[in-house]
Amino acid sequence: MNIDDVAIFTVAAGAGSLSEAARRLGLTPMIATRRLASLERSLGVRLMHRTTRSLSLTPEGESFLPYAQALIETEQQARALLREEDEGAAGLLRVSAPVAFAIKVIAPLIPSLLDANPELRVSLDMSDSMPDLVSSGTDLAIRIARLKDSSLIARKLADTGRSLVASPAYLEKHGTPHSAGELAYHNCLPLCGVTHWTFLKAGVERSLRLRSRFSSTSIEGCHAACLAGAGIALLSDWNVADDLSSGRLMRVTLEDAEPETLAIWAVYPTSRLVPPKVRVFIDALLSALTEMKRSAR
Repeated sequence: MNIDDVAIFTVAAGAGSLSEAARRLGLTPMIATRRLASLERSLGVRLMHRTTRSLSLTPEGESFLPYAQALIETEQQARALLREEDEGAAGLLRVSAPVAFAIKVIAPLIPSLLDANPELRVSLDMSDSMPDLVSSGTDLAIRIARLKDSSLIARKLADTGRSLVASPAYLEKHGTPHSAGELAYHNCLPLCGVTHWTFLKAGVERSLRLRSRFSSTSIEGCHAACLAGAGIALLSDWNVADDLSSGRLMRVTLEDAEPETLAIWAVYPTSRLVPPKVRVFIDALLSALTEMKRSAR
């Protein structure tokens, strides 16, 4: 049984298509089809039902899939152990991160990361929603939130403070709220679907219902509207540091409540193996977060 043939099967199972599996592995569709056929011949069973438009696992394929995934992970782990430390990381690293964090934090560290690892390639998916890590082939997702899915394998990287902010023009026109109660009468700029913001008062959580006439699917939309004077936004400190220092935005401090602090998480598809390409990325990100924290003091 050829490990390259097994790789085609596992990637195709996650992608739902042989052509997409071929694209992710840098192969032609014809070679991918031949490798899957070779694996089926060696096992003596049909693993997938496939047509020109769809692909699905046979019962035998469903039974074999977890073992195939374990084979691939074990092979990767063996290669990682044999790879010299000074060779650096190699291969394609697929990272998913929120749009604002990707722009402000991740993109700036890419040049030095690639310089230090000449054989590394990075594909950055900027999205504020969590992808299916297995089916999308994502190696690592960065998320800033409360993680609701307990099945996720996650590592906390840092805490991130948040602030209520507004433009000077908005505050001059509408006044500055000084309490949570007053905030309820202001134009707030939440993400789509968010009806409450969570605050802390003496360590106790308090949810405040928002009055909003604008919302966005991305925090970048809330940020841009805030800069334009549309209302008050709740944004991460790393996202608004430049705006606050330049005076484009002003911090709104409430006397009886403070915004909830969130954590920055690294989320993995599996706990069996953390490849070198993921480890070097996490190390670079931790260094960037440490420097940001130091600069903010």
